[in-house]
Amino acid sequence: MRIAIVDESPARASVIQEGLAELDDCEIFVVSDRNGLLARITEIAPDIVLMDLGNPSRDVLEEYFAVSRVLDRPIAMFVDESDEESIAASVEAGVSAYVVDGLAANRIRPLLDLAVRRFRAFARLQSDLAEARGQLAEREAVDKAKRILMDSRGLPEPEAYGELRRTAMNQGRRIADIAEAVITAHELMGKT
Repeated sequence: MRIAIVDESPARASVIQEGLAELDDCEIFVVSDRNGLLARITEIAPDIVLMDLGNPSRDVLEEYFAVSRVLDRPIAMFVDESDEESIAASVEAGVSAYVVDGLAANRIRPLLDLAVRRFRAFARLQSDLAEARGQLAEREAVDKAKRILMDSRGLPEPEAYGELRRTAMNQGRRIADIAEAVITAHELMGKT
C-alpha cells in the first residue's frame, strides 16, 4: 500500500508515520510543501492520503479541499479545530474521514481503516447511482422510440415494443441501442 502524508510540519507528520509503523508492505511518502501538491500526489499515486492541517486558514483549507475533489482515493484529514462549514465542505470534497483534534499515533490505523471503508462504501453508492441513471435513460429512450413507432406506424404500444424487441434480437443488439437508432433516424427525418 502506498500512503501519502501531507503535512507542512515534520513533527506532526512523524506522529502519523509512527501510527503507520506496524503496517507491513507499506510505502510512506511525506509531502511537506503545498506548492505543486496535486502534481506531487499524482506522481506518488497513493492508495490513501492522510492530510494533517493543524489550524488551517480558510484559504489553505479550500486549497486542500480542491486537491481532495480531484483525487479518487480515500482521504483522511486531521485538523485541530473545525466548524460546521468546514465539515460540510470536506464531505462535499470527498474526504472520507475528517478528524478534529484526534492526531495520536494509536488512532492512525483505525482511522486509516475507517477512511478506506467509507471511501469504498461511497464508491459503491456512486456506482449504483450511475447504473440506475443509465437504466432510467435507457428506459426513457425505449419509451420515446415506442411513441415514435406508435405515431408513425399507428401501432399499439405492445406491438411497438415487440417491433423494437424483434429488431434487437435479429441484430444481436440491446433494445436500448435499437431505441436510440429509431430516435436518431426520426430526428434525421426532421420529425421531432
